[in-house]
Amino acid sequence: MNQHPIFSEHPGLVIVFAVAVLVMLLLDLGIFNKKSHVVTNKEAITWSLVWISLAMIFSGLVYHFAGSAKFYEFQSAYWIEKALSVDNLFVFILVFKFFDVQNENKHKVLFWGIIGALVLRAIFIFSGAFLIELTYLNKLLSLAGIEGFKYDINLIMTAFGLFLVYAGIKSWSAGDDDDEEDYNNTRGARLIRKFFSVSDKYDGDKFFTYENGKKLATPLLVVVAVIEFTDLLFAVDSIPAIFAISNDPFILYTSNIFAILGLRALFFLLDNFIHLFSKLQYGLAIILSFIGVKMIIAPFYHIESIYSLIVIGGILVISVLLSILLPEPKEV
Repeated sequence: MNQHPIFSEHPGLVIVFAVAVLVMLLLDLGIFNKKSHVVTNKEAITWSLVWISLAMIFSGLVYHFAGSAKFYEFQSAYWIEKALSVDNLFVFILVFKFFDVQNENKHKVLFWGIIGALVLRAIFIFSGAFLIELTYLNKLLSLAGIEGFKYDINLIMTAFGLFLVYAGIKSWSAGDDDDEEDYNNTRGARLIRKFFSVSDKYDGDKFFTYENGKKLATPLLVVVAVIEFTDLLFAVDSIPAIFAISNDPFILYTSNIFAILGLRALFFLLDNFIHLFSKLQYGLAIILSFIGVKMIIAPFYHIESIYSLIVIGGILVISVLLSILLPEPKEV
């Protein structure tokens, strides 16, 4: 998968991406969501369509400037991230429930959580692409003066593939452990309490408050930290998965960020229509295992991105249809 990254051949796409993301974030925080409020289903659907449309328009630019191969890579990586992120949103719902976060404050927490994700994903993706380029087995053997093999195996990609197959199997049989987790004792919560004294009470949508003349962090800041660390753990699955699609860091980062930016709206839809996703756990398990196998066999047999896209899309549709047709029994 030795390809020329887009940003070296089409720097204009980098500028378009950066401007689009910056403008939308400023509009989101500075105008449309300047004041904390409860996000309605209509608003969530509208914003979901806006972010998906922006991603599709950008992928059209990729197609125009870089060709169909890069277009399919973008689409596949985008929908993989979108699909796997739903699993993460289930955990977000549990975190908000655990900390009893008011509905009007959830958007602000998710916004700042996503800002952190923009930085962390850049570090993971660009450093990952750099390390992958260094770990082709034949390249390492040539440095030692040893003749290479017929198939050029990448050590990191193979390790990622094995890990994703394991993660898929584990995800299939995952129970309800997250329901019983004490999120007050997670690393994110402990980190905030290590540096700040934390109030027992919320103060609207503020991250800091004053009590008896002393500045304290509010529980809302703790929630942001817990969400941030949850996303960090989630990236351990999702970032290796998208490297099965492409080794172009620009394609991977832009598709990843467009998917993440639409998570807030998707969260509110998921929170209200969670019954439509009861079988998604099994679909995601199959997707993780499929991607893992794809990475392992890549040196011997290459599966085109368009076929990966068809498989992933088909699994997602079947998962949602089964969730609707075979709903979970309601708890009495």
